[in-house]
Amino acid sequence: MKNRIKSFDTRIIVLVLALATGATFAVRQAVSANDDNEKAVRKVLEQEAAAFEKGDVEALNKFWANDEWVSVFESGGADIGWANYRDHHLIPEMKELKNTKHTLSDIRVRVAGKTAWATFKYSLAGDLKERRIDVNGLGTAVLEERNGRWLIVHRHTSARRRAPVPVPAASPAKN
Repeated sequence: MKNRIKSFDTRIIVLVLALATGATFAVRQAVSANDDNEKAVRKVLEQEAAAFEKGDVEALNKFWANDEWVSVFESGGADIGWANYRDHHLIPEMKELKNTKHTLSDIRVRVAGKTAWATFKYSLAGDLKERRIDVNGLGTAVLEERNGRWLIVHRHTSARRRAPVPVPAASPAKN
C-alpha cells in the first residue's frame, strides 16, 4: 500500500512539474509576442513621424488605416477619415512647413489583442512663411493590427500653451 501511495505521489509531482513547465513556456511565448508587438507599434509611430518630417505622403499612407473610421484630434480641431485628414490637413500643412523637424519621445505602448495604444511626447519645429514655429506637446495614438500590420486609426495631440508675449508699450507721440 505504501508503494502505491508513493507511486501516486510521484505521478502527481511529475504532473504538477509538467504543467508548471508548460505554463511557464506559454507565458514566455505570450510575453515575447507582446514585446514584439510593442516594438512594432513603436516603430510605426517613429516612422510615421519621420515620413511627416520628410513630407512623404506615400509613406504616410502605409502607416494609417485607409478608411473613414480614422479620427484625428489636434488642439481642439477634429478630422474624420484618412483621406479627409491627409488631403485637407496634412498635405497643406506639409507644403507650408519648411525645414521640418518632428520627433517623438517617451513612447509608452500597451497592446491588447489586435489593438494597441500609445502615449508620447512630441516636438515639431519648422519654418512657416516668415516665422519659425517650435511646438512641444503630448499625444495618444490608437492602432489596430490588420493583415499583420499595425495601422494608426486614431491620434490626439495637444500642444502646451505658451505664456502670452507681452505687448510693447506704445511710444509717446513726438511733436
